Amino acid sequence: MSFDRSTTPPARSPLAWLGLLSAMILAGMAIPGQGRVNAALSAETGDPYLAALLSFSIGFVVMCAIAFLTPGGRRTMARVRPAMRSGAVKWWYLLAGCVGGYFVLTQTLTIGMIGVAVFTVAVVTGQTVGGLVWDRVGLGPTGRRRISPMRFLGAILTVIAVAWAVSPQLSGTDRELVWLLLVILPFSGGFLNAGQQAVNGRQSAAYRSPIPATFFNFGAGSVLLLLVWSGKLLFAGGAPGSLPTAWWYYIGGPLGIVFIAVGALLVTQVGVLVAAMGMIAGQLLGSLLLDVVVPAPGSVVTTATVLGTLMTLVAVVVASLPDLMRGRGR
Repeated sequence: MSFDRSTTPPARSPLAWLGLLSAMILAGMAIPGQGRVNAALSAETGDPYLAALLSFSIGFVVMCAIAFLTPGGRRTMARVRPAMRSGAVKWWYLLAGCVGGYFVLTQTLTIGMIGVAVFTVAVVTGQTVGGLVWDRVGLGPTGRRRISPMRFLGAILTVIAVAWAVSPQLSGTDRELVWLLLVILPFSGGFLNAGQQAVNGRQSAAYRSPIPATFFNFGAGSVLLLLVWSGKLLFAGGAPGSLPTAWWYYIGGPLGIVFIAVGALLVTQVGVLVAAMGMIAGQLLGSLLLDVVVPAPGSVVTTATVLGTLMTLVAVVVASLPDLMRGRGR
């Protein structure tokens, strides 16, 4: 397997970089909203596997409409076959959406045992390590990027900032030992999620649009979750509960579209690591906003929560300094 060689990215103006940072934050903010909606849907149906399947399936239906019922969608979908023939897109890129299905499963299997705080730290650590690794091997569309001291420092600051932000939820618990035993699932989910974004970025660069990559992501993820849910019904039994009628229970899929599509474009501009870090900052900001405006039971907002969240923004700036100031960083 070979990827692009290292090249030097163009320097960006502070204004252009602020625009990219804003897009990262907005894309990341879609995730806590999706998580809150999917959690509510899971509680209503009594079946987290069904809730995940519904979320992905609705996203897939929306992407079908965008891909095949709009002129722009049809035009970009027509580029898939030529891109695969030329080798710009490998067949296995189309399976990247399975990572999204796996990530949802790690949530279902571990959050109830280790808690949201430990899960978040493990996932972010996986995303950050994955961002460094996938950038270094050149999996993303920007090619190989060297692990400069500033990029490494920014990655470390991100993990510390997230641990600080969720620390109020860890105090006074015995979750540390459980985290050590189960960390591999959320960590691997975050690590693979960074790779998913890298592959999506490669597809977006080849198609000159994020539409096909997002379409294939939701298609592959929906098939995987359908198989998992069917297996659960076959071996565990149990009829699905009634579906809620309120429209907002079903917006998890569209929120996921925002995250995947915008993330695929961002990776083509800033690389896997910085895109992951920027969206992590958006996730914490989105979570903080939800906890302040519509707090969920058990949510905790303290000084550490706010300062840890702001520190993630500092980490993104630190990791971006080489590209922002000197046009280097690969």
